[in-house]
Amino acid sequence: MTVGRLIFLFIALVYLSACGSAKKSYERGDYYGAVMKAVNKLRSNPDHSKTLDALKNAYPLAVEQFQTQAKNEIASNAAFKWKNSIQYYNSINQMYEAIRACPGCMKAVKNPVNVYAEIGPLKEKAAEESYNAGIDALMKGNRNEAKKAYYSFADAQSFVPGYKDVVEYLDKAKEEATLIVVLEQIPVPARYNLSGGFFQDKVEEFVRSNYTEQTFIHFYTPQEMKTIRLKRIDQIVRVQFDDFSVGNSNMKEKEETFSKDSVKVGEAKVAGKTVPVYNTVKAKYTTYRKEIVSSGLLSMVVMDGKTNGVLAHRKFNGEYVWVSQWARFNGDDRALTSQQIALTKQREQQPPVAQDLFLEFTKPIYNQLIPAIKGFYQNY
Repeated sequence: MTVGRLIFLFIALVYLSACGSAKKSYERGDYYGAVMKAVNKLRSNPDHSKTLDALKNAYPLAVEQFQTQAKNEIASNAAFKWKNSIQYYNSINQMYEAIRACPGCMKAVKNPVNVYAEIGPLKEKAAEESYNAGIDALMKGNRNEAKKAYYSFADAQSFVPGYKDVVEYLDKAKEEATLIVVLEQIPVPARYNLSGGFFQDKVEEFVRSNYTEQTFIHFYTPQEMKTIRLKRIDQIVRVQFDDFSVGNSNMKEKEETFSKDSVKVGEAKVAGKTVPVYNTVKAKYTTYRKEIVSSGLLSMVVMDGKTNGVLAHRKFNGEYVWVSQWARFNGDDRALTSQQIALTKQREQQPPVAQDLFLEFTKPIYNQLIPAIKGFYQNY
């Protein structure tokens, strides 16, 4: 089979799969999904008859379904009936915009429906119900309810910008819902003239980039805590080195004798003829391995900001071994392998400075600490 034939079959299978996907959505009653899948496919192949049929059949059912759901919500006593009805109407408008942006789709749906006029009168009521839900949640006085309040106020603001005093309540809910955490400095034992600043910077960079204004957790350094005069501290994360050592040297030396049989060592005259002479060659081979071991133990303690009670306590080990290897030999190098000979050309290397060794052994510690912070705060 030619390459061109294979490409043709692949494209055909893609189109058949696309149509089948829309058809399956239609058959299981997901009319909205069927419409949107058909629209996406018709943008690239506007004349595909089966996809056009799928769109033609699914669209009126999807519109009818959303209109019925919206009317049922309005007639109900549901807590967020106005918000829910707007969402159903928005789905009708999304289909309208999608079809209008797809010229090929207009072959199947001549006059798509929009319900923008119906949504307008509902927004004031949706803003009111969301605002009232936010007030009720905020009055309960706990963090989880404050988070719910924030989202309700955000909904009210989206329906009617500036509704009553919703902006002020958004700020108040965000403040009460946000967990205030102080990340304490990471001290390095005084007997080492080393700086843990790089490690501290990496940890601070992580919390700043992962716990932003969009989250309900805010980390501060002790300096920031003093500068802005925090009204409250919910938790303290204390990350510190319990102990570590840098530059422990370990020297290993190993002497071995290697031999190889049937190696040509010369020539001799035998019956007037020159013939090779074979013998066993030997070499005394000494390898040297210098290790500089640096290791440490870091602890992470999470404490309650009010009671100082310990909420979590984890410890993390880290180690870095710097290695320099070289070798020497006496004897015949033909008794050695190419790798052994290559090692004899190496010389003892100078180890990195202590600060670099410190940074290296903290890397595996950092890779354990970050998941631990994520794991502890994932439910907050």
